[in-house]
Amino acid sequence: MWTKTRVTSALGIELPIVQGPFGGGNSTAALVAAVSNAGGLGSFGAVNLAPEDIKRTAQDIAGRTSRPFALNLWVPIAGQDDALISEAELARIAARLRPYFEQLGLAEPRMPERFAQRFEAQAEALLEARPPAFSFVMGVPDRAILAAARARGIKTLGTATTVDEAVALADAGVDVVVASGSDAGGHRSSFLRPVEASLVGTMSLVPQVAVAVGVPVVAAGGIADGKGIAAALALGAEGVQIGSAFLATPESGAPEVHKELLGTPRARLTRLTRVFSGRHARGIENELMLALADHLDEVLPYPAQNWLTSPLRRAAGAAGKAELLALWAGQNAASARRLPAAELLRTLVEETDQVLRDPRLRPRAAPHGA
Repeated sequence: MWTKTRVTSALGIELPIVQGPFGGGNSTAALVAAVSNAGGLGSFGAVNLAPEDIKRTAQDIAGRTSRPFALNLWVPIAGQDDALISEAELARIAARLRPYFEQLGLAEPRMPERFAQRFEAQAEALLEARPPAFSFVMGVPDRAILAAARARGIKTLGTATTVDEAVALADAGVDVVVASGSDAGGHRSSFLRPVEASLVGTMSLVPQVAVAVGVPVVAAGGIADGKGIAAALALGAEGVQIGSAFLATPESGAPEVHKELLGTPRARLTRLTRVFSGRHARGIENELMLALADHLDEVLPYPAQNWLTSPLRRAAGAAGKAELLALWAGQNAASARRLPAAELLRTLVEETDQVLRDPRLRPRAAPHGA
């Protein structure tokens, strides 16, 4: 059975399907629980949460499901996340966004004490919360953090965008490697080389990673239906991670105008951009993305740019203004369907079963004399 793999065994789940974690308020406890209760691994993007909120979120999810789920954090990248930003520089960059702040009736943000939560404090809170699984992107956590997770029985999933990153994660002792192709929506998690030098498609990345590491591999990027799942399994993956398709579900926290674009022809028009967060991410083209694309010298590094645009994006979502949102989506987001999460999971299983039963996909004997 394709549903019984080392991924399901390692994570204690019934189906080798992981719901991609979403940041920026797009994750909800309801979505995570719905996916986990249906047999997959629900995931919550906790990158923006304060330590106490991480604990509360874990408790909330645990109150909704008795099955495994994951909390996701971003590992800080030295020399990027700790870049110093002056008040003058912040004001200069904010001036470029002034028309959009004014359009939404917002005041320009003032210099904060910090632009983001401290990863070390977040990781400590996560370890105290003891979620069944800890997934992470952008790097490899300190070995002490991984050891503490193992000691608490927390399974670990690390994301790689290249074979070398996958090897680094496997060498660090993660339980599962998520091979994220450049097809994937949202933020690129490259950490050994620049994103521009790490854009490997899912179909090329997965088979190479499956050969290079001994731990089970989950394929991510461009997977939205049973055909995609079957293809990933054929390439050597033992599970899949699906993002955009779950972002379109009613349980996700994405603004309704964002969900309405997923599954439409416009969702085919995606590109990588740094304008929303300061870090490369894939989303649907819109007015704000294109307007700032010619002014990349006026984009702050992450997390400063992310902090600067967050109130703008929240207000745009509340006002239903899709042209001012970060419309995260993968290259196959046009195939997303507006189904409840549990129904989507059942549909994916049925489709995969159907594809794998198709006699045209069965291996054929070699011709006589070959």
